[in-house]
Amino acid sequence: MERTISAVESEKSKFIAKTYGWMGLALLISAISAFTTSITIFNGAELSPFGNFLYKNNMMGFWILAIAEIVIVIALSSQIRKISLQTAVLGFVAYSVINGITLSSIFLVYQIESIAIAFVATSVMFFTMAFYGITTKKNLATAGRYLMMALVGVIVVSLLEFVMSRLLNLNTSILDFVIAIATIIIFTGLTAYDSQKIMKVAAHSNGSEDYQKVSVMAALELYLDFINLFLAILRIFGRRK
Repeated sequence: MERTISAVESEKSKFIAKTYGWMGLALLISAISAFTTSITIFNGAELSPFGNFLYKNNMMGFWILAIAEIVIVIALSSQIRKISLQTAVLGFVAYSVINGITLSSIFLVYQIESIAIAFVATSVMFFTMAFYGITTKKNLATAGRYLMMALVGVIVVSLLEFVMSRLLNLNTSILDFVIAIATIIIFTGLTAYDSQKIMKVAAHSNGSEDYQKVSVMAALELYLDFINLFLAILRIFGRRK
């Protein structure tokens, strides 16, 4: 019996360690990708060929990459049971690289000190809420459902804000601030919810390939929580160049 309990706890620990390890790797890949892209966008005072691809023609290249990100997430989520672990990892890494490229603009817009401070603040908030989600006895499933509904609302309002600011040239600074605040609240809560969900899955992990793929998807969820929280904090407190 003791050996059985020990084996279960070992698999649980491995699952959690792999999940947060994958998430950390994704953040590292995105950071390298974003910084590398930011220093190659310009060729002297002019945009480099890759910079032209991203930002010329109404940012066509940027939107192509953004759509590619959405496609990868949808494909991984819908096909995770059918694809191999290697394919899931490849998709996860590809998403991290592409997201890093799309995030490269923050190095052009914000001061590096602000980016660093926002990253540290995000890390503190993220791991605090992750610890809460892991240790709390409360069931956060209901809160998670409400948070997902709120996230859909924020996405709709964000699209409306985009239309108002880009197409109608209206001043939406107040609305943008409200969206950023709501985003912080939502993803702070989702961090706790996703962390608790990971703990529940980890309790049944057996080390199989299926659970390894689940670990990759769980890491993607945590990665998205972190990135969205980081960007919202940066939008509010970041000092622009």
